[in-house]
This record gives sequence, structure tokens and C-alpha cells, in this order.
Amino acid sequence: MDSNNMVIENIANPNELERLFREDPKAFKKAFAHAFEQTPDSPVLAVWYERLHFKEAANTEKDFFLQKDFLLMGILAILAGISTRIIFHFVEQQAIAPVNLAFGVLPFIAVYFVYKNQPKKYVLYCLAVLFLISGIYLNMLPLEYTDSIILAYLHLPVFLWALVGLAFTGNEYGKDSMRLAYLKFNLNFFVLYAGMAISGMLLAAITMQLFSFIGLNIEEFYFSNIVLFGAAAIAVVTAYVVSRNLKLAKNIAPYIAKIFSPLVLATLLAYLIAVIWLEKNPFLDRNFLIAFNGILLGVLVVTIFSITESGSDEKKNISDYINFALIVLALIIDSVALSAIVFRLSSYGITPNRLAVLGVNIVIWANLIWIMLSYLRFLRNKTGPSTIQDAVTKYLPVYGIWAAFVIFAFPIIFN
Repeated sequence: MDSNNMVIENIANPNELERLFREDPKAFKKAFAHAFEQTPDSPVLAVWYERLHFKEAANTEKDFFLQKDFLLMGILAILAGISTRIIFHFVEQQAIAPVNLAFGVLPFIAVYFVYKNQPKKYVLYCLAVLFLISGIYLNMLPLEYTDSIILAYLHLPVFLWALVGLAFTGNEYGKDSMRLAYLKFNLNFFVLYAGMAISGMLLAAITMQLFSFIGLNIEEFYFSNIVLFGAAAIAVVTAYVVSRNLKLAKNIAPYIAKIFSPLVLATLLAYLIAVIWLEKNPFLDRNFLIAFNGILLGVLVVTIFSITESGSDEKKNISDYINFALIVLALIIDSVALSAIVFRLSSYGITPNRLAVLGVNIVIWANLIWIMLSYLRFLRNKTGPSTIQDAVTKYLPVYGIWAAFVIFAFPIIFN
């Protein structure tokens, strides 16, 4: 967004002003400051000034714990904890697969977003049907750990993550700005959840130590009930906190992204140098190829989150060059991995694992190419940063489609 004139250009378009504010509040405020200096007598800008600088009275927070969305969050958190504990019971009895634990958390987060966004009926029905079908289909599969079924289990969280994204975006699921907001939500969610989880682990350690002093060993009970319940419930609470735009997670996430990007780049360079020095060969070493793909996924995640937290400022900075270097390295890794997978397919034949790894590498490779080309144009001053974010957001459904294909097609094809 042009901080000099974008607000002024749309001063007669309230819908566009609202969209710009929701898309990037920080950039909007910077643009508004310039606009208000130029036209302080504008009644439209006067209203926006009051909105941006309004201080709520202290007594408005007294009813915070009685707000509907807070009460709903509390109910959903309790239901998530109970559901997860029930599912875990059947997992312990080996009646269902452990991946079913995802159904103890993600549907409840989706329900909260549905309540918050009030999507149209066809979006609501689509969510309900897809959650139901995936749960039924997953548990109709034989409880056997064959390659195709394991792949279906591994891809289920990705598919459910895409469904939660649909609930998050609601009626605006086709808008890139909403997909970008969902990516930002994920980064803030994981940062805040990690902090809560560490606090929970410290509390668990202290609690068990205190009970051990009086001769009671509560470790098994505590982890099977309290910790499991808490882990599921806190996930819903974290989703609520982040979606409310509370400052705790919102202020930390950009710094986490900026700190980790150079660290990952340095680590990756050192690792690749060591790989070449020790003459490791992903074409022959299966475990090394798996590790190579794990590194690729990690780099992709760090890069995407760094891009989503970069905002829409037109100015380039060192983080952009670090991200570009990370993408180039990731492309090198992915190209080597693709070559190794094709070699193993031609040499040893087709298996579910090899085909799945080939597919996901092709999906990631195409996305990395798109992001790299967008970044290259941005660094050469031919486009703005929004084209980079488009390369991320417009491609997101492809990951969900691939995950759905592996979940529903692989067990049928290979069994």
C-alpha cells in the first residue's frame, strides 16, 4: 500500500478503506497518518482518526468473561479436552488409529471460526460433510500399518488444516488477503501455543515432584488425563486469543520469523557443506533422502511464515535477501531430492512411499519456483511485495488437494 496517497485515493470508498485496514492495519495506520496531515478537515478521516485512536473505558472490560465468544470458547475447550480423552481411550485399546486424536481438537477450532464468521450455508455444509467423510473413511480403513494407510494417516492433519482454513476464511475463502491472514494466524498460534505448552510442562513437573514427596506416583494418571485434556483445551484457547488479535502473540511472531530466517539459512549452509564434504549420497541412502525432505519442509515453512510477517511495505530489507537465499537453497535441495526419487523409482519400482514423496516434492518444487520468480521481480523493483504473498496464498489449496488425494486414493490404489 502506498503510504502517501492510498487512503486519499479511496477516501470516497468506505468499503475499500475498510478492506485496506483489515488487510494490513500497520501499513494502513502509516498511510492514514500521511493522509490526515494533508487533509485534516476531512470528515471521513476524522471518523477514522477517532476509530484508530479511540480508548475504551475501563468498565467495558468488566464483562469480558461474560462475552458470548469467550463463553463459547470455554465450552469448546472443555469439549475438546473431553473428546480427546475419549478418543485416547480407544487408541489405548488399539480400536482406532492414533491420528484420530486430530478430531479431538481441529473440529472444535473450526466450530469457533464458524460461529465468529457466520459463513453461508453451503460453506457450513461443506465443512460438516468433509469433516464427517474424512472421519468415517479414516476409520473404515483396516487398522494395518501398510505404506498406503500410513501415508493417509500422515496427510490427514494437512487436509484437516485446510478445512480449518476454510472455516477461518468463511465466505471470503477465495480472497488472497484472507488466506494470508490464515497463515499469520498459524504462526501466531504456534508461537503462543508453544509458550503455553512450556508453562504446562513446568507445572506438570512441579506437580508430580510435589506428589512424589508424599509417596504418590501420579505420573501415568496425570499424563493420561490432565496433560492430554489440557493440551487439547489450550489449543482452542490459543485459537481464541490469536483470533481476538491480542497483542501477546501478535507482537512476538514477526520477531520470531525475522530471528529464525537467518539462523535457518546459516544452519542449512553449514549442513550442505558437511553433506558435500562427507560425500553423502541421497540417491543410495534412503534415510538420508528422508532427512533431506524433512529439511526441505522445514525451510519451506520458515520461508512462508517469514513472507507472511513481512507486511506490505514497499521497501526492501535484509530479510528479503535472506528469504530469497533460503528459497534458492530449498530449490536446490528439492531438485536433488526429485532426482533421487526418480532414480529410486526407475531402479527399484513404484511403491506408495516413493510415489507420495515424488508427488509432494513436485508440489513444493512448483511453489518454490513461483515464489522465487516473484521475489526476483520484487528485488529488481519490477513488482511490489504483494506478488510474493500471492505466490504463497494462491497456491495453498494445492497442498490440501494433494493431501486429500493421498488420504482417499492411495489406500484404494495400493490395497
